Order: sequence, then C-alpha cells, then structure tokens
Amino acid sequence: MKGSNIKRLPGAMYPPEVIYEDNHIIAVNKRTSELAQGDRTGDIPIAENIKQWLKDKYNKPGNVFLGVIHRIDRPVSGVVVFAKTSKALSRMNELFKTSRVKKIYWAIVAKRPEKESAKLIHYVKKNQVKNKSHAYEKPVKGTREAILEYRLLYVFKNYSLLEVELQTGRHHQIRCQLAKIGSPIMGDLKYGFPRSMENGGIGLHSREVSFIHPVSRKPVTIIADPSGHKLWKDFMNR
Repeated sequence: MKGSNIKRLPGAMYPPEVIYEDNHIIAVNKRTSELAQGDRTGDIPIAENIKQWLKDKYNKPGNVFLGVIHRIDRPVSGVVVFAKTSKALSRMNELFKTSRVKKIYWAIVAKRPEKESAKLIHYVKKNQVKNKSHAYEKPVKGTREAILEYRLLYVFKNYSLLEVELQTGRHHQIRCQLAKIGSPIMGDLKYGFPRSMENGGIGLHSREVSFIHPVSRKPVTIIADPSGHKLWKDFMNR
C-alpha cells in the first residue's frame, strides 16, 4: 500500500488502530474524541475512516461495506467492533440485543467507592434535550433498569481505577451510575467532575469485548490498551 495512493479524509485520524480483523469483523481501538458514527457535528466518523483503510489495504473498487454494530461515547476510548459483511452485522446485532456480548470497561474515578467491589442496580432515564441520563434508586416513569458490576483495580494518589462489567446497555450508563455513588469519572463535566481533560475526553476506556463469533462460532476476545493520559501510562507500566 503506497502512501501516495492513500486518500486522507479531512478531520479523520488515519490510519485507524486496527486490533482485530477477519473476513467478517473488524475492531479498532477508538481514540478519545473520535466519533464511532456520524452525528450533526459533521465531523468524520471512525466508520468512514475504516472504510477508507479497507479500500486502501485491499485495493477495493467502489463502496466498501461496513456495518456499525455498537457505539461508545465520543469522549470514551477503546474497543469498537464493526461488521464487514451483512451476515455478520445481523448476527452481531442479535448478540448485542440479547446481552450475549461481555463488555469490560476501565474507569478512573475521582473518589474511591466505599466498597472494593459491588453490583450496582439503578433505574436510568435519558434527558433527550440535555443528552444526559439520571440514575434513580427506584423505578420512576420512563426509567429502564441499569446493572453493572465493578471492582477496584488500582489506587493512584488522588484517583482510583475501577474495572466495570456492563450487564445492560443504557445511555451513559457507567457515567451516571458511578456518579450516583459519588465517584464521577475523571474529566466528565457532565456528571459532576470539576475539570476537563485534553481533547474533551474522560477517564473511561472500553477495555475488552468478548463474544462467540457469528460465523465461525469460535470464542473471540478483543482487548484494547488505553493511552493518552499519564494515569493510563502509569497503570500500564506499573
């Protein structure tokens, strides 16, 4: 692949950090501030960037198929999985819909939770206007049950690192549930952290996604290392 033949998409980070690829699926380590899918900002989403990368790598004429299976918030980094075929897209959508995908996140929080590990059950309601969710202790009108489990991984001088396993997939679920217990995520101004981070990112990283491959039926685990902020580097190099 010759550099002179590569088409750079304006506003996109090329090349994407591809961490897994086969005939049906491709996964990348999304950088903080990248869009998983297009929105009203008009910024180039990582999906278009991956399409261009596939087109360049395989010298494909015409359009490249790439199906968006799931998303992570723009300020969040880490694993995002896409489908390269329509068969994989429909089957992966079903896996996510029926909660047959294991999703592990790492979260750097401002305040160490009272318990080193716990299962959190809240009832979450999204405010469409503010693009923000609120977690309630009990069901109220318009809420959906949100469940996650966390455990303490590491303690920094002023922060704590939690490993979070999602059991449901609600809007801003990790962000609002951790804020609800008094442990907002580093840099997350929307949920109570007092200071922002570089590039508008937050200390939340999609660390691991595991599932049974929709075509081969073999187990797949995809892991992405965090980068950027000094605390991520300190933890990875400890």
